[in-house]
Amino acid sequence: MKVLLLIALVVLIHGTNATLIIKGPTESILEGESVTLECLYTDSDLNVSQVHFEYLPPYQYSKTLWRKVWGSNLGRWYCYGGDDFYSEEEENSGRLHIPYPTRFSGVPFRCVSDNENATAPDNASEPLTFKVQYMRELSVSMEGYTSYLGVPQDLKVRLGDDVELKCSASSSEEPSYYWQKEGNDWILPSSTLTLKKVSTMDEGKYTCMAEHPSVKSLTKKRTISITLLPEDAAWYETTNGRLWLMTSAAAASLLVFILSVSVFLCRRAKRIRTSKGPIDDHSQKKPIYKSSAESLPSTCADKQPLV
Repeated sequence: MKVLLLIALVVLIHGTNATLIIKGPTESILEGESVTLECLYTDSDLNVSQVHFEYLPPYQYSKTLWRKVWGSNLGRWYCYGGDDFYSEEEENSGRLHIPYPTRFSGVPFRCVSDNENATAPDNASEPLTFKVQYMRELSVSMEGYTSYLGVPQDLKVRLGDDVELKCSASSSEEPSYYWQKEGNDWILPSSTLTLKKVSTMDEGKYTCMAEHPSVKSLTKKRTISITLLPEDAAWYETTNGRLWLMTSAAAASLLVFILSVSVFLCRRAKRIRTSKGPIDDHSQKKPIYKSSAESLPSTCADKQPLV
């Protein structure tokens, strides 16, 4: 009996000292790579069949409201609170596979035990976060030119005009920007290129390059060609002039369409009103007798008209 109690005590102490941990990326990963998280005990003899994953949404106001990642079947998608995960449970190995981890960059994950005997904080692992490095395509905007249309590849300006170009890119970290002119060895370490009263020397191709500060392989670039027009060139020959023409034409077309639809609806409504006349009820134009063809069934034997 004492031997059994001693064994039970050893097992209890052995299980109590086991700590739940979560394993995942220890360094930053690039966008497009998948992430696999795994729940483990410090004691390899214990299984993780009664363990689930939780995460803390970045938009959560409270830092203690963890959300459970649902799902334990192989090859199924699970959506909880608008977030998609792919649970890759293999023989209750406690693994979570996230094929698109960009949206979860910096989001804490943890493993939590489902064992009723385990209580907080011993029933959960320390949080784990990973960072996804990315950089989107580079865009170039110009002062006075809408950013929605974007600056065209060939920028036409008049001699003596001012040109200001600014490049930007969505990135996990603020990129470093550089401007360089083709055929020149100068480099401008800025996101904005300003040319005052352009001359023939300013004509040419300009390239903006964005470089990720942590991942040197993440670089984007965009080249803009500046073509000079004579100082007395018509305004509509410039890039800005063409933009105004396009915008004005689109606004005029929209206005004509709205007016056409309004006129059509008004005429249709008027036509409907004029087509409706008074109700032509022939029965009200002459008396109705019992023996007439338009008479109504009656049990009375009078000879007087009904109306």
